[in-house]
Amino acid sequence: MKRRQFVKASLLTTSVASVLAPINQATAAADVQQNASPEFYELRTYTLKNGRQLKIVQNYFQQAAIPAYNRLGSKNVGVFTEYLSQGFTKLVVLIPFTSLDAYLKISDQLASDSAYQQAGAEYLNAEATAPAYERIESSLLKAFSNMPRLELPEKKSRIFELRRYESPNETAGKKKIEMFNQAGEIAIFKRVGLTPVFFGETLIGPMRPNLTYMLTFDDMNEHDQNWKAFGGDPEWKKISSMPEYADAKIISNIHRTFLIPTAFSQI
Repeated sequence: MKRRQFVKASLLTTSVASVLAPINQATAAADVQQNASPEFYELRTYTLKNGRQLKIVQNYFQQAAIPAYNRLGSKNVGVFTEYLSQGFTKLVVLIPFTSLDAYLKISDQLASDSAYQQAGAEYLNAEATAPAYERIESSLLKAFSNMPRLELPEKKSRIFELRRYESPNETAGKKKIEMFNQAGEIAIFKRVGLTPVFFGETLIGPMRPNLTYMLTFDDMNEHDQNWKAFGGDPEWKKISSMPEYADAKIISNIHRTFLIPTAFSQI
């Protein structure tokens, strides 16, 4: 009897362990992700006036910048054009950095990279009478603690939504970041299909204080359906009904841009 009971107990323990193992592994992976050092992102918007400039800037990133950034440790560089754009107006670039130090060093490293200088000569040495672009608007962002790493979506045809939440003051901006992190808004996003690519607090750049994040969808139909699911989610309704998280208190403006990746974009 004792041996039979021991075998049954051993089988039960093994069975429970096999069920719990994937859960424990997922929890451990989530803890590692949450405790990881945050990435930093440079988010650039190029203002362009014609197809010639668009071609020069795209060639620069495809042939010179992305290979150089990858060599220097910045992986998954995203390059996007506007979705349903009216003419050649904007090119959006997302450059991840593993640390602030990596971001600070990149300019000097590129300046001494002969392969980069040669491949990017048309862009880097453009004459004032025929500039490669009109202006660059650039922001430095720090990844959120609950999503410290950029998450690559599946490589297929898709659209991206870049959203910027502006706050009336720094305290309100921190409160909105808290809502995404500690209150669980990021988790709700992922559960309802609002697939995030990154979340970042803008440290340097225009329209501060603000946070910026990117979502991705198969198409506009999925975009509309998943945002509707988010708006009706019971957990989201619970969080958003808390007085300290009311939009009227912590959000002063929401700006969004729809994008499509270029053929060479790594996102």
